[in-house]
Amino acid sequence: MKIGIIGAGFIARAVTAVAMKSGHEVMVSNSRGPDTLFSLTGTTGCKAGTPAEAAAFGDLVVIAIPLKAYQSIPDIELVGKIVLDANNYYPVRDGHIEALDRGQLTSSELLAQHLPKSQIVKAFNAIVAADIEKDGRSAGAADRRALPIAGDDQTAKRIVSELFEEIGFDVVDAGPLKEGYRFQPDTAAYCVRLDKGGLHKALSSTER
Repeated sequence: MKIGIIGAGFIARAVTAVAMKSGHEVMVSNSRGPDTLFSLTGTTGCKAGTPAEAAAFGDLVVIAIPLKAYQSIPDIELVGKIVLDANNYYPVRDGHIEALDRGQLTSSELLAQHLPKSQIVKAFNAIVAADIEKDGRSAGAADRRALPIAGDDQTAKRIVSELFEEIGFDVVDAGPLKEGYRFQPDTAAYCVRLDKGGLHKALSSTER
């Protein structure tokens, strides 16, 4: 599978590493241009491009940029594509967004408004970058970690779940995109190492 990544921070680099290891093709992008990504391409063998090029390249595209920049994400190139939203809302970094502060929307629903013709799946937002590379385990391992996802499209969630299984994680489906609040920052499921049962409990215990 071809995976495009918009963003080149720690999460993007960790996803690149595990995806390449699993045999996928990856193109990473940032706002500064492909030439600034030479160290990443040199160490991983991934491709580099502009955000629009990464969006066009990927069968599946990961968004891993500060939420405040979500309106810069190319929309035409992402029509009909599965988009993994690894973003989180941090007002101290992103500024205050009234709809999020009031709980009217989740951050992934905000992204979905910007990309109405894409299939958004909230994923990779509730794990720190270092753990993406070191916590993957073979299926059935006693210490296998589970990660949450949320989304409105069942086919998209199935494909994302298959990717997570490939890179060594169990998956817990939290439900539609609006349920993504259950694993946003400051919740019991956020960046906590849990197995499938523990993650189910953490998600269920979170109230809006």
